[in-house]
Amino acid sequence: MALSLFGNGRRSNVFDPFSLDIWDPFQGFGPLMNSSTAGDTSAFAQTRIDWKETPEAHVFKADLPGLKKEEVKVELEEGNVLQISGERSKEQEEKNDKWHKVERSSGKFVRRFRLPDNAKVDQVKAAMENGVLTVTVPKAPEPKPQVKSIDISGA
Repeated sequence: MALSLFGNGRRSNVFDPFSLDIWDPFQGFGPLMNSSTAGDTSAFAQTRIDWKETPEAHVFKADLPGLKKEEVKVELEEGNVLQISGERSKEQEEKNDKWHKVERSSGKFVRRFRLPDNAKVDQVKAAMENGVLTVTVPKAPEPKPQVKSIDISGA
């Protein structure tokens, strides 16, 4: 997969080499689509995720209000790509209902992050509390440089 730093929505941050976004082919077509559905889908599809690095771990946090943990997937692809995905179903329309405004988002989202080499991918943990998903990826300790003393010969 070729990555582009310009256009196509591939990276949410061009300065972050680990951030990969899924391309949305309908991005930018808002006026051409039904305005009530276009905004809703894109708002949820562009789910924002924070990634911070502590001395012990990489921590990802996503605000997913209204989603249950059963509606969210956290997966590892290709060994070192963390994928967070989910879907919020649109509310069922009854024949006699008349909607005045639809602002809550619905639809699918997928976010992928390439983890650095120091990530312990076999120890990833995820928790969901009050609509906030927290994924913790422990880091391997940095190897300490080994210093070996060399005897100096001579007089």
